[in-house]
Amino acid sequence: MMAGWVPLAGGALAAALLVPLALAGYRMVTGPSYADRFIALDMLTGVAIAFAAAIAVATGQAAFLDVGLGLALINFVATCAFARFLERKARR
Repeated sequence: MMAGWVPLAGGALAAALLVPLALAGYRMVTGPSYADRFIALDMLTGVAIAFAAAIAVATGQAAFLDVGLGLALINFVATCAFARFLERKARR
């Protein structure tokens, strides 16, 4: 019985993630500064990770969780690199 509603819930969650995806995409395009745009990119990555988890639940394939983990690791390194870039830019 539980297996019947889990894919439906995963699909509904994936559809609900379209709203924050659109809002973060808008902020990334119209952000007034580099920091705003990078925060939006960080948010887009978070939404992509949640989307991968929702698809993993909906399809029952754990490979999508590996995709989410890879995105999270790349996002962490990119955030650290951008923070260092902003710190060096502020010193000049």
